[in-house]
Amino acid sequence: MGLSKKHCRTLGAIFEEPTRANIRWADFLALCKALGADVPKPGKTAGSRQRIALRGRKTVLHKPHPEPTMKKGSVESARDFLHNAGVTPQTEGCQC
Repeated sequence: MGLSKKHCRTLGAIFEEPTRANIRWADFLALCKALGADVPKPGKTAGSRQRIALRGRKTVLHKPHPEPTMKKGSVESARDFLHNAGVTPQTEGCQC
């Protein structure tokens, strides 16, 4: 099953250079879920940390607050995580 156009746009935005700082956290999580990632609900003591496991790779990213958008450092961490899991716009068949 391929990704939706919205997921492809989000994936393309994550891999854009220079790094963008306007990617919504909810869109990133939706992309991860569409790729088959395990995104458990954080526990009460987890704070803003979100664990994500995808294709044998694991990461912990910080949920942005109070703004809904990710900062450049978070986008770069997300890009590295996806790249290490073998996910790029090209491998997922996205025409970005």
